[in-house]
Parts: sequence; structure tokens; C-alpha cells
Amino acid sequence: MARTYGPRASHKTRNRAYTVLALLIIVLIIAYIYSPLGDGQSDPNDRGLPMAANNTTVHSNFGSSNVSQDIPEQEEINGEFSLQVASPDWESLQSINETLPNPSRDTIQESNIRDIRNLTTTNESELTQQTSVGSTPASSQANPGTGQVTTTIPKPAVQTNSEADKLITEATEMMKSPSKVLEARDMFNDALRSRTITAQQAKLVKVQLSELADDWLFNRTAVPGDNLCEHYKVQSGDQLRIIGDKHKVPYEFLMEINNISDARLLRAGQTIKVINGPFHAKVYRSTFTMDVYLQNTYVRTFTVGLGLPGSETPTGTWRVEPGGKLIKPEWTDSTGKVWYPSDPDYPLGSRWIALEGLEGEAEGREGFAIHGTHKPQELGTQGSQGCIRMENGAAIMVYNMLFPAYSTVEVLD
Repeated sequence: MARTYGPRASHKTRNRAYTVLALLIIVLIIAYIYSPLGDGQSDPNDRGLPMAANNTTVHSNFGSSNVSQDIPEQEEINGEFSLQVASPDWESLQSINETLPNPSRDTIQESNIRDIRNLTTTNESELTQQTSVGSTPASSQANPGTGQVTTTIPKPAVQTNSEADKLITEATEMMKSPSKVLEARDMFNDALRSRTITAQQAKLVKVQLSELADDWLFNRTAVPGDNLCEHYKVQSGDQLRIIGDKHKVPYEFLMEINNISDARLLRAGQTIKVINGPFHAKVYRSTFTMDVYLQNTYVRTFTVGLGLPGSETPTGTWRVEPGGKLIKPEWTDSTGKVWYPSDPDYPLGSRWIALEGLEGEAEGREGFAIHGTHKPQELGTQGSQGCIRMENGAAIMVYNMLFPAYSTVEVLD
């Protein structure tokens, strides 16, 4: 077939180009008509809503977890469509949360810690033993649609603690000087008795007072000017027991702080340290603790065990029963069983300090005591028949402090 050249050939080529362009336009129109956007539906991205058929299952792949969630049906209300929101699949969401890496978790925790530190360190006196009067409890609120819960932690109500703060600050400075041990002790003790002291402050003050007691009490040196401890020159005919009775302190405690191994070794002309007693104790049922005081000055805290539910240790004021301090006595329990010190599971431990009730629920009660235990794992719990249990070493120390008929034991909630 012969080829055509010239103007006629150029005209023929243009016709072919127009035909191809027309066919392309027709194809685009057909594609538009039959596409989702050309079927009268809006772009899903316009409003962020999935335009799927009713109850369509959408599959998402996060890491190694596959999650399926049904898209809720749309309901027409007043000519408009609204989503019927179903409850989220919490189990699936939890599964995702457990499998997803969370590199920002540590950052979030550090931020929370900083917030708490900022809240509590602005004024330590804002801390109270319980919720301060006027403070607002923490609240949690769920954010609809996200499943996240926002917790609002209110700032505690400010409590003015100027008296306790001042005493603690001054006493802390005095501790730096060995010559001001007594001043620091008395100032800390005043802070402990202050009505404005917080639970956190009281805890810290007791630690400081316990350390100071090693300097002014638990050694053979009496600090000059101390009204609680003093030196005494033994006179001819003196006995350690008689000296202890005069000062309302057991002679065993005088032996301990003066490093006297045998009371019969006391000699005339010897200088010893004596204590102006008596000691007292306060037991707190809520914290399973016993605080020991020399007169009104705090000395030590011990962990105790208390009575079982139904056999609770009675609250009120007790005193050490005269003649009631014994070392591993025979004992008959509430079932009539007799226990001997040689028994491998002897329940009274190292010491027995009998108590007699004076006031409150304790009034007129007897049969109760402070004693050691062969079950130290039960300290800090309700495990006794009503007595106050102590670790055996602590029971010996308290036994050496409490003086019959004069030392009181107050049991508080």
C-alpha cells in the first residue's frame, strides 16, 4: 500500500489524535460515574467518618496484634445521620496496650514524680496525718470517645505549721554542735508535742530523738545540766537495787548503761550514772508500734504484735503490776494448757511484764502483759490473745526500763 505524504497526510494524523483524546475523555467519565466519589457519596476524609456499609469489619494491624472492630450502624434522625456508638472492646484494647512498645512511659512517670515532688516539697507542713480539713478528694473522669481516664490530684489544703517548723529547724542546727545535745533534744521533743506537727514531721523527729538518745542516755556519761541523767557517787552501804528504786528506774538499766556485769561488784566511792525515772510507754493499735518515753521525753519506738480480732488488746491506761515482772515464768493459757520455759515452742519469749488496768477499756482488767515471742514473724499483726508481743531483745530492753507501780502503758487506737 502506497504511503501518503504532504498536507493530506498531516490532516489524517490530526484526526487520529482527536479520536484518541475523545476516547480518553470517555474512559475518565465512565470511571468517575462508577467510582465511590461519583456515586453521590462524600469523601471519607472530609469529616473523618468511615463511609462503609453497615456492620462492616475494619481490620487494623498494630505490631503483632490483629484487632477487629465493628463500625456501628448509622441512624437517621431528623434527616441527619448519627452514629450509634457501641462500647469499646476493652479486652482487645488492653491486648494492644500490652504488646505495643511504649518508649514514652518512663518520661511520663518521671513527669508524674516531678509533679508530686513539686506538690509535696513546696511546704512540707502541708502533709497531715489524714486528709486535711478543707482539702478536695482526688477525682477521675473518663474522656468520651478516647477511653482514657484523666485523674485530677488536688493540692492539699495548706496547714500552718510555723511553730513545729521553727522548732525542727533550730533543733537540726543544734545537732551539729556536740555541746548542744540537750538543747536539740528538748527542742525536738517540744516539736513532737506540738499540736501543729504533721505525721511526716513526727516520724523524722522521732528518728532524730532516737539518735540523740545514744548520746545522752545509753552510755555511762551524764551530760552536764541534764535533769534526766546525773552522776552519783556511791556511798558506803549502797546497793544498786536501792539506788534504782530511789530514782524509779530498774537496777538492770543502771547496770546496762554503766557496764556493770554484777550488781554485787558496786563499791563505795565509785561514780555511776543514774536516771531520773520513771519510763512510760504508748502503744498505737493502728500502727502496731510502742513508743517509750523517759518521763515526757521520747526515747525509742518498737514494733509490737497485738490481740486477735475478738480478743483485741484493750485501749486505756495500764500500769506495770507490782511483782509482775518475771523472766520466763510458767504460764497457763486460756485453754488450760500449762507452758514451761523448757518447752521448744514456749510462747512468752524472754520476758513477762504483767499489766493492771487503770482507766478506759483497761480499767479493772487483768491477765494482760507485755512479753517476748517465739513467733517474731507475727509482729506488726493481730496474733496474740490480747497481750502485747515484742521481739525478745526489745522485750528485755523494755523490761529493764519499766518500773513496777510507777511506769504506765497507754494503749491508743
